[in-house]
Amino acid sequence: MSLAPRVVVVHRTTEYEELVARHGTHGQAAFFLSSRGRDLAELAERHRRTRQALAEVGSAVPLTWRQARVERADLDRFLFAPEDVVVVVGQDGLVANVAKYLAGQPVVGIDTDPGRNPGVLVRHRPKDAAALLPAVLARSVGVEERTMVEAVADDTQRVVALNEICLGAVGHQTVRYRLGLEGDGGVVEAQASSGVLVGTGTGATGWIRSVWQERGGHWPLPSPTQARLLWFVREAWPSPATGTSLVAGELTASARLSLTVESERLIAFGDGMETDAVELTWGQSVRVGVCGERLRLVG
Repeated sequence: MSLAPRVVVVHRTTEYEELVARHGTHGQAAFFLSSRGRDLAELAERHRRTRQALAEVGSAVPLTWRQARVERADLDRFLFAPEDVVVVVGQDGLVANVAKYLAGQPVVGIDTDPGRNPGVLVRHRPKDAAALLPAVLARSVGVEERTMVEAVADDTQRVVALNEICLGAVGHQTVRYRLGLEGDGGVVEAQASSGVLVGTGTGATGWIRSVWQERGGHWPLPSPTQARLLWFVREAWPSPATGTSLVAGELTASARLSLTVESERLIAFGDGMETDAVELTWGQSVRVGVCGERLRLVG
C-alpha cells in the first residue's frame, strides 16, 4: 500500500519570539524596545500574521494526507521523503534555506507579509493553499525549475545552494588558496582574498548582483532557470606570492571552478548558512559548478 502524500511546512522563529525568548516575557521585551524608542507592537503583529498563516495552511491540508512541521534551525536534521510536498511559510530567503536539503520535491512558497517581502520565491497567499496542494499532487500547476550551485570537496563533502556559495575563512578574514578553471590549460593562480562567491540566476537578485554591479557588469546576469553561474573573488590581494588576474568569470553547465586550500581552515557554505558548512583544511581541494538537482518551485 502506497503512503499518503505528506505536506512538510517549513517556517522560522519570528522576531517577536526571539525577542521574548531573550528577555523572558512580553512585558520585558516591550520595555527593552520602548527604552530605545521602539515599539514591540509591529513585531507582535507580524508574529500574529505568521501564526495565522501557519494555521490556515495547516487547515488546508486534505484530511487523508500526512503533515509535518520543521523549523529553519532543524532543517539539517530533518529527513525529507520523495513523496513530500514542501510548503514554505515566510520570506523568500526561507525557500533558499530549504532548497539545499531537497531532491526534486515541489515547493510552494507562502508569503506571510505581502508588501514587505519581495515575493520572488514566496508567490502565494495562505488562502491559496487549499487549491494549490491537490493541484500540485495532480501535476496540474506549473513548476519552475531553478538552477542551483554545488561545491564538492575531494573527500566527497558537498554543499548545495539556491542563491550562492561562499568559500572563505570563518569571519571573512583573509584566506589563501590556488584557483583555476578546469579545462583552461592548467592555468592556476595563488591568491589571498576574503573569499570566492559563486552565484546563480536566483542569487542575481541579491549578493551576487551587488558584486556584479561593483565590477561593472561585464557578463550578463544569468536567469533563474539558466544553467550558468557567475563567480567573483572578493578583495583579491596582490603580493609577490599572490596574484589578481583570475578574479571573475562565468561557468556554463559543464564548467567547474577548482580551488585548493593553502590556509589552516576554509569553509564552503550556501545561502548565508555558515552553521551548515563544508570545512576544508590545508591541501584539500573543492570543485564548484552547476548542480544536477534543481529547485522545483510551484508557480
